Amino acid sequence: MVNHIEVDGRSVAFTETGAGPALVLVNGFAATANDWDPGFVARLAESNRLILVEHRGMGVSGDDGRPFSIADLAADVGAVIASQTSGSAAVLGWSMGGYVAQQLALSNPSQVGRLVLLSTDAGGPESLYVEDAVLAGIANLDLPPIEQAQNLLNLLFPPAVAEVIFSQFGQLVADARGELREDVLARQLKAIRAWRTGVSAVVAGGLACPVFVAAGTEDAVIPPVNARLLVGCSQTAWLAEFPGGGHAFMAQFPGQLGDAINQFLAL
Repeated sequence: MVNHIEVDGRSVAFTETGAGPALVLVNGFAATANDWDPGFVARLAESNRLILVEHRGMGVSGDDGRPFSIADLAADVGAVIASQTSGSAAVLGWSMGGYVAQQLALSNPSQVGRLVLLSTDAGGPESLYVEDAVLAGIANLDLPPIEQAQNLLNLLFPPAVAEVIFSQFGQLVADARGELREDVLARQLKAIRAWRTGVSAVVAGGLACPVFVAAGTEDAVIPPVNARLLVGCSQTAWLAEFPGGGHAFMAQFPGQLGDAINQFLAL
């Protein structure tokens, strides 16, 4: 069931599943709450009450058409946490969602008890980035959706894995791509670029809460070396590296990653 809260006159959508302490999931660039790997979500839901937040303009969340920043998206997540918890929650962010999660932990640390960062970076000039054309390609909706799906999966996974996933789920990915809005993706891309030219979590003084950082060693979207830099942002950090994992490695190792996160959150 989809729930909504109102933030600055907009509807922010989220779904819930599982039971236990609150864990907020924040998805990445061009991704909706429905794009999380079902096996990964199911494993996390064994020990947590999951709150899957939909970014503005994505899925059934409202959109006022105005530009937004990573800080604005973090404020949306913070509003959901305030409305659905006693005041704080664990927050998991993947890719761009990792930027949002870090920003929330920096700007409103009382809302973030623990932080899980997957396939992301610390932002700022300290981090290592691939060519901007990679992100621009993800935002490109000009090709037929099935071609978009194939290109996207080739970015998210190593070649052999991408081929298998495309054969099984290519049409589902294509259907999801067909629902995306070019103007929303353009504003997300602008927010990402601004985050990457700003002050990183390292320079900002680090993250006060315990942090779990994980990445796939074959990530072609955000170089996995950034995971080690992120670990340096917290005095209490875990690092997990998944050999052969791509940018969306949670779909390759849903049980193993889910168990590690559940263990971290239970401490």
